[in-house]
Amino acid sequence: MIDPVTEPVSIDAAHAIQRLVGNMEQVIKGKRRQIEMVVTCLIAGGHILMEDNPGTGKTVLARTLAQSISGGADGEHVLFKRIQFTPDLLPMDLIGSHIFDDRNKEFVFKKGPLFCNVLLADEINRASPKVQSALLEAMAEQQITVGDTTMLLERLFFAIATQNPIEMEVTYPLPAAQLDRFFMKIQFGYVNEEAELNIYREYLSIAKNLTDLKQVLSMQDILALQAMAGEVFLHDEIIRAVSNIVRATREHQDISLGASTRSGIAFLKCLRAYALVCGRTYVIEDDVKDIARVVLDHRLVYRNKDGKQKALDSIINKETERLAKLKLYQGK
Repeated sequence: MIDPVTEPVSIDAAHAIQRLVGNMEQVIKGKRRQIEMVVTCLIAGGHILMEDNPGTGKTVLARTLAQSISGGADGEHVLFKRIQFTPDLLPMDLIGSHIFDDRNKEFVFKKGPLFCNVLLADEINRASPKVQSALLEAMAEQQITVGDTTMLLERLFFAIATQNPIEMEVTYPLPAAQLDRFFMKIQFGYVNEEAELNIYREYLSIAKNLTDLKQVLSMQDILALQAMAGEVFLHDEIIRAVSNIVRATREHQDISLGASTRSGIAFLKCLRAYALVCGRTYVIEDDVKDIARVVLDHRLVYRNKDGKQKALDSIINKETERLAKLKLYQGK
């Protein structure tokens, strides 16, 4: 047993995260858990997939996040772009294209919406696989290639993709390679009865809150939080637990495609970021259970859909029980 880094998160980091979450809650009511997952994914340096029925607030959440962050000293918002994915969308609609400049008699590149800080890929599963694949390089390497030219995207690039599960006509399920690029997949869900009543009572003021939303953090603040997440203490036994969980998904009889090594790395990054969101400089055993499903579930292919939840839950529970017995942070 060894001690974690016991000093608290610097007041700036803890205060910054709470300001961002609180600011988003002015618009997104009754969804603190989902907001925290989005912020966790942002700080981890990944991308997130949100799946749920239409009208639950997925698009508003993405816009709220972007409007809470300033892009620089001029006070402008970070660059936010929304792409409505449709069956007739083309890769050039995302990346951009060369346009002939009649004045200078040459082709110039007009950047597409991928050149932004916060990207909302709305109803991503409505686009063809060719268009979906245009996101792969951007999400994995933060760059795009046009012909022989490779162009870097913005230093802060965070993609939020949404898909609606009930609309199955003219949809193209995301391939495993695309799903593996998303650090997390969350279900947005409907709010509880009381929260929904309050939304109906206050919908005019909520809409005004979105219009008048304050910028509470800068882009540099977000980049600093991402750097701080890399310094969060991670006990070797927790690293071992992540490895055990990932490897167990490949051996379980109800799982035909298990998690990759890349997913294990994403898991560790999310654990560090989640600890920071929770106001700690170290990862605890409960963090593993809190986020394991949202990090791993979408990466797995199950043999039996009826037993999919039990398969992953059994793997996670077995490993978290082992961690609990170790009592990592006791006996200081």
